[in-house]
Formats: sequence, C-alpha cells, structure tokens
Amino acid sequence: MLLKPYTSNPQYGITLNIFGYTPTSIRSDSILYGDRPFNANISLKTFLIQVDEVHKQQLSSAFSIGVMGPAALGYQIQDNIHRWLKNTIPRGWQYQVQNDIILNYQLNYEKQLVNAGNNFLLNATAEARVGTLNDKVCGGFNFMAGRFNKRFLPVIYKKRKAEYYFYAQSRLNFIGYDASMQGGLFNRKNPYTIAAGDITRATFQADAGIIVNFKKLYLSYTQSLLTKEFRTGKYHRWGGISVGFAL
Repeated sequence: MLLKPYTSNPQYGITLNIFGYTPTSIRSDSILYGDRPFNANISLKTFLIQVDEVHKQQLSSAFSIGVMGPAALGYQIQDNIHRWLKNTIPRGWQYQVQNDIILNYQLNYEKQLVNAGNNFLLNATAEARVGTLNDKVCGGFNFMAGRFNKRFLPVIYKKRKAEYYFYAQSRLNFIGYDASMQGGLFNRKNPYTIAAGDITRATFQADAGIIVNFKKLYLSYTQSLLTKEFRTGKYHRWGGISVGFAL
C-alpha cells in the first residue's frame, strides 16, 4: 500500500505514536459541555519516503493501525506524569471517547518552488488522510533560511554538514471527520463528543522554529498556532523543545 512513484531508493520507517487530548480544564469531575472531550489514541505507523531529485519533489505514504479510548492508557500516562511532577491530578477521564480501532492512510507531497543555494528554500506542500481516525486534506507552504544541507536527495547520500536554520510553515486544513472529537466510527457509546455540525471544517495552522543539527546532535525549538477546531473552541498555541542523538 506504500507508494514508490520514483526511481530513487526509498526510505522506510516505523514509528509509535501516542496522542492525548483534554478539555481546557482537568480539575472537573463532570463533563465540560462545549469543550473538547478527553481522548487518547496509540498507533503503530509504517511509512515510506521517496524523493525525485531531478524535479525537486518528495512523496511519503504511511499506514497506521492502533486503538483509541481507555485501551490507549491516556489517563494512566497523564496521571503518572502529573504525580511525578507534583502537578494537578487529572479528573474527567471517565468521560473520554470510548474504545475503537484506528486504521488510517496518509499521503504527503512536497515540491520545491524557490531555492537559493543552501541558505533559503521555499516549498509547496499537500497532505491527505483517510481512515477511522481522521479524514482531511491540507495545503500550504514552508520555508527554511540559514545554513542547511541540500534537500530532495536520495537516502544513500551520505555527505552531511552542520546545519542551523529558521523554518516556518503554514497550512490550510479541510476536515471531513475527526474521531478524537466526534468519536470512533464503530463504537458510538460515548459519554460526550462534539456534534458534526459544530466541527470547524476549515482551520489554519502556522508553525515556526529553530533547528541545530551538528554531527550526532539534533536540537529544535518550535512554536505552533491552530485556529478553532469546533464552534465553541479556542485558538490554541503550544511550543516544544526536542533533543536527539544519532546512534
């Protein structure tokens, strides 16, 4: 099911994804109507990335299988983290979206538009997802400015130098279905979900960050903004720091 449209060597990978969602408050033992429902999902994703060096484009495809609901252990994970940090003990997980299966397929496409050596790059991006977790299509742009290695190179390319650059991207999302808010497709016995008519069908997301990649060390700092996902929702902003080591 994973696509290989080009002649270059593909890169394969497997990731384990765990996502948790809560309403704006985790202090209440009752349902917060008009807010996001509690939801956790865990899935194993297999993916394939292939580049077309001649036309400066890249296509990746991925298939995910997993579960959402209490079986994803969202409450146990958050509860233990908060106890370890001596933070607020979460309440309300008994009203989370119930158990259901995750089967999702995803395609991502990226095409170079403007390139100025290894110092500036502007790309167009597109994404499509279909399955029991979410159905949506996205389109947007991203750019990188600084010093970075050449993009759209085959996986066998080994010559890498230190990188440090700023990046930003914008995406317009069109949502058909989102099980994290609306509940799974097969199990409809949920204490609380967002009605289909209250889902925002078009959202905008912007991301920006700074990346440093030196020898075997990877560092990043990012900030993201997402517009309302449902009628009574709020704009959401979050950030993160990542540290990685090559083995």
